[in-house]
Parts: sequence; structure tokens; C-alpha cells
Amino acid sequence: MNDYHERLTKLLLAKNDQLSYNQARTWVELLWDDFETTYAKAGREYMGSEVAERIVKQRIENYGDKLHEFAATNPKYKDYLNQEKDSLN
Repeated sequence: MNDYHERLTKLLLAKNDQLSYNQARTWVELLWDDFETTYAKAGREYMGSEVAERIVKQRIENYGDKLHEFAATNPKYKDYLNQEKDSLN
């Protein structure tokens, strides 16, 4: 799974220069987890990491350049991402 997350993190960094590596990685992990949780709650069978990667990649392609703006207004993600640019605890 680390390979998937690493590829997606690099893609997000290419789309959004406002994020540090750690913030981009956190976004990827949050988006991945959100997709898997939503899919499971809907009662659907898990289709594998390839499907999760495709969905997260699509979200990054569509919204990656604006994710730093979204974090500032959404309390759910604000605590994860409202830290110094180069370090997440």
C-alpha cells in the first residue's frame, strides 16, 4: 500500500505547491480511508487497492489544487493539516 500512497502523494504535490510532503501524504491517507469507509458503509464488496487508488487519483486530479483551501474551512481535516508545513505529529 505504501507504493500506492507514495505515487498519489507525488501526484498531489505536482498539483498543489501549497502543501508540504507530509501534508500531501496525510491528504492521500485521509482520502483513501474516506473512500474505503464510504464504500464499506454502502455495503459494497471491497474491490482492492487498485480501485481505491483510481478513486483517490481522480479526486486529486479534480480537487488537488484546492485541497489546502478546503482544510482551512473544514474542522474534520483542519487539525490534521493545520500544522507547520514541514511536520505533522
